[in-house]
Amino acid sequence: MRIAVTGANSSVGLRLLEQAANAGIAVNAGVRSERALRSLPAHDLISPRIISYQEPDSLDALLDECGSVVHLAGILIPGKHTSYREANVDATASVADAARRCGLQSLVFISVLGASPGSANPYFRSKGEAEEIAGGSAPAGVVIRTPILLGPGSAGSAALLASVKRGKASLLGGGKYVLQPLDVDDLCAAIIAACRRPEAGTYELAGPERIAYRDLVRQTAELLGRPIRLRSVPVWLARLGAAAGSRLRGGGITPAVIDVITADEEVKTNADAALGIELTPLRETLAKLQEIQPS
Repeated sequence: MRIAVTGANSSVGLRLLEQAANAGIAVNAGVRSERALRSLPAHDLISPRIISYQEPDSLDALLDECGSVVHLAGILIPGKHTSYREANVDATASVADAARRCGLQSLVFISVLGASPGSANPYFRSKGEAEEIAGGSAPAGVVIRTPILLGPGSAGSAALLASVKRGKASLLGGGKYVLQPLDVDDLCAAIIAACRRPEAGTYELAGPERIAYRDLVRQTAELLGRPIRLRSVPVWLARLGAAAGSRLRGGGITPAVIDVITADEEVKTNADAALGIELTPLRETLAKLQEIQPS
């Protein structure tokens, strides 16, 4: 079995490469630069490739001899030269076209809870539009919507560990928004399962427990044996600062990003059973962070 992965140097991508190789699955690992290429693990089953979403030949080479492609690439924070349209929608369309040309069995697209093509939030809207492209692709389109991800290298874990290291955390709206964190390893297991037995559809996959972000910070600090002080930052003030900062820099955290961060995560039907995986309890996921605790 051979699969292709875009965004292979992301936190999810690196864990997926590891899990796939351990399972005896060959991977064509797609990244967009030589620097990213050097970050990939060396393994006989991992074949690194440099790709461009504007160059169909490079995508066809990535998909060579593969049965499925896992599209991880995308952005939450827009840059000066990178928009949601380009990174989230157009790139997905390019991968879907390549999957069709190469006759792949399935396209597995990793999306986010709250994605909708009709959303007023530009990030959620772009992911919803990308879902429509992936779900309507010629190969079986498998869309997996995820919440905040916790595990080595993930943005969620980095934020938690940074707060623990400082001993204080400034929480948007007091951190009252409710999350349902998913272990990165559980997501990778679900992706592999979807590649092995692709059944087209949209799946919402979240962790087994819902928790307010402020309680997540407290619990992380407790498990790591670190004292922490919490303070509240009004969401309106954060949005105001984001609006000014993103205009000055031409990118970065925008009010839309603040709204994504503080949105409650809700799952109608958790897809762990449908995807054939067992979810890791939150406390076990947080305990893994001890391995990457900052000094």
